[in-house]
Amino acid sequence: MADQSIVALNQKIDALTAQVAYLADQAAIVERQRQDRAELVRDLTPIADQAFHLAIEQLEEVQEYIDLSDLLRLAKRLMRNGRNLEKILDQLESIADFSQTAAPIADEAFSKAINTLADLEQKGYFTFARGGRRIMDNIVTSFTEEDVDRLGDNVVLILNTVRDMTQPEIMNFVRSTLLVAEQEIEKPVDITYSGLLRQMRNPEVRRGLALTMRVMQVIGSQTQPTSS
Repeated sequence: MADQSIVALNQKIDALTAQVAYLADQAAIVERQRQDRAELVRDLTPIADQAFHLAIEQLEEVQEYIDLSDLLRLAKRLMRNGRNLEKILDQLESIADFSQTAAPIADEAFSKAINTLADLEQKGYFTFARGGRRIMDNIVTSFTEEDVDRLGDNVVLILNTVRDMTQPEIMNFVRSTLLVAEQEIEKPVDITYSGLLRQMRNPEVRRGLALTMRVMQVIGSQTQPTSS
């Protein structure tokens, strides 16, 4: 019986010792927190004093432009529009998130655009465009307003003429004629009567002369003589 009482007493002493140790630990924690707060206050006090004096100096500079009623009215508006301000902040956060997401895509697109422009420059597109601009400047400075009006009146006729001149048959004929002329122009030409007569024996020469005369006939028929 006495042994059981001693055991129970020892258990109570152990429990009391544990509680005392716990309270001591808690007291140490509270003391450390108090010291941390005191140290923080000591560190912030000079900063707060400096900020306070700076705020006073800045307010003194603008005090003639600020009215207390204006500040109160602004504060009321801010409080009334708290939800709107919160929505604006949410939108700004969404824009910031979108910017972070789109930044790599924009960088890649910008790099591709730079490479495309460099490729166009290397191929000569910009040089051609600058040359075309000079051509347009020359055209604009070379034609008067009356010339432009006449051009507008005859633009359909001009386009039809260009269309007819750019037919494959005409273009092939002109090209082949130029190629033959380039080859024949370097050769010696016999312009004596006998040489010309020999050439007249050539059927192709006679056909060419006949076609030339036919063209001259058409030109003559379309040219009306001026009445005196």
